[in-house]
Amino acid sequence: MGSLFSSSISLRKSVRIADDEFIQLRDFIYEKSGIFVDVKRKYLFESRFSKRLNELGLSNFADYLKYLKFDMKKAEELTTLFEMVTTNETSFCRDMKQLKAFQGNVLKEKIDEQRKTGKLELNIWSAGCSSGEEPYTLSILLHESLKMELPRWKITITAVDLSKAMIKRAQTGVYGDYAFKTTPDDIKAKYFKKDPEGWKINPEVQSLVKFQQMNLNDPLALKRVARSHIVFCRNVIIYFDESMKKKVVGSFYDNLLPGGYLMLGHSETLHKISQTFKPVYHPGTIAYKKEG
Repeated sequence: MGSLFSSSISLRKSVRIADDEFIQLRDFIYEKSGIFVDVKRKYLFESRFSKRLNELGLSNFADYLKYLKFDMKKAEELTTLFEMVTTNETSFCRDMKQLKAFQGNVLKEKIDEQRKTGKLELNIWSAGCSSGEEPYTLSILLHESLKMELPRWKITITAVDLSKAMIKRAQTGVYGDYAFKTTPDDIKAKYFKKDPEGWKINPEVQSLVKFQQMNLNDPLALKRVARSHIVFCRNVIIYFDESMKKKVVGSFYDNLLPGGYLMLGHSETLHKISQTFKPVYHPGTIAYKKEG
């Protein structure tokens, strides 16, 4: 078996992608996911996809496109394709400055509003949740903010991602040390327990989060998300072109309840994308408010 394995490795080769094949595959990915792959990333197709083409026994990208469109296993392959074109760089408490500004201003405002109305419920949508670090961080912030009052509240954090594998990993709630590179030690000690596979998130934190696989380019799927008080979509729209950005941000606007907030990554902005939100400036972050 050893010799067979080593010979299979030697048969793997880099598959070059022609310009027209790149355009066809890029357009296919855009049509299915809304993710736009710049021509500057053409080399990524060759490096990431060559291994996959070898696994499928395909000699060129033209055959791979036919496989994606017509093979009986095309739905399964689409999932694999999404894995290869998305980046899942994340960690708990990522961009702590922004999170503190969010907790002390936006989240506090929403909690105070709900208390005044006597309706102790909060819906948060984490769009592009990757392996779960962001929605679990939001759950931790809610535990920190509401403390003993939390059991009286009805809270749902809807966490969605394009990748089925990421959703599956998020649902396990177990993470290695790398996921905590931006996490304060006291938060890690308070909300995680050592596990043979790494660190397991507390069930109380996990219980607030509902994960599901979702394509942000699927309008019908987006409409099924419960109306939200807050939408978190950090470091996701950078993968979209202007048209797709407007489409997705428009869906967030429709989903948000009046007075709700959209939170983007610290380097992202709605400038040139949407004039419907009111930017609210806080030290460390900009929150985009749906007025009315």
